[in-house]
Amino acid sequence: MGKASFAERIQALFRIHRATEDDFYDDLTDALIEGDVGTKDAFLIVDALKKECGRHASEELIAHALERLLLADVQGYALTVTPGKTNVWMVLGVNGVGKTTTVAKLAYRYCAQGVSPVVLAAADTFRAAAIEQLGEHARRIGIRMVSHQHGSDPSAVVYDAADAVRAQGGGLVIVDTAGRLHTKDNLVRELEKIDRICEQKADERCYRRILVIDATTGQNAFRQAETFTAAVPLDALIVTKCESTARGGIIVSIGRELHIPVAFLGTGERYEQMEPFSTERYVKNFLGTAL
Repeated sequence: MGKASFAERIQALFRIHRATEDDFYDDLTDALIEGDVGTKDAFLIVDALKKECGRHASEELIAHALERLLLADVQGYALTVTPGKTNVWMVLGVNGVGKTTTVAKLAYRYCAQGVSPVVLAAADTFRAAAIEQLGEHARRIGIRMVSHQHGSDPSAVVYDAADAVRAQGGGLVIVDTAGRLHTKDNLVRELEKIDRICEQKADERCYRRILVIDATTGQNAFRQAETFTAAVPLDALIVTKCESTARGGIIVSIGRELHIPVAFLGTGERYEQMEPFSTERYVKNFLGTAL
């Protein structure tokens, strides 16, 4: 089911909900689950909606109440660069979610805003193609990439990239990390080490940990967020593949249960196709209530 058809189903439920209250709320629960809201969260949301609206509420009242419930669970996050400081952003995510492309989009966006220098750190040293891919993005954008040999220590790459930025009076280091999970214990140990170096090399309050997830993967994205949260405290999400085919309800479950806000939505492959996250716009688009 695509995003448009999901919103259409929600709207259809609002139009015909007077048939029987129980059928409406059951169907709404099913629709939320199909829209990638987690099962437990869908039931809790609908239970709260029942208590607030009851049997005789209008379609408009129910729609507004549902919007309010979702807005309470979803938060935005503004990623800002502190001028004259060494800012370090570590970007995390499994292979295939668009992590390296997202790193490039961030670099492109903040370069366009006048941040200088922006340096990419190729800390995915385990997959040789990752370094070449990131290097090609750096070439296209016209910025520097710091890399070491394939198989080298990722933390050393971060160390050198941060020193390069600090030597120029501050700027932004964006760290592309390895995307493999293998086992949770290995991931935790590896990321904890990189995390320590990033935090040491960034100026105070200038370090951010950003997880990239794919909106089309549903509950897999939630499990990824759980796993990475066990490794490092996450500051924000960037959600990719939020074109018309994505349902995106997983953002609700991650917000409700893991309390991770969203910084950007990726809406295409081009560098400029990444938009700041708006909670109200997201909820209205998700439910099909946007004007």
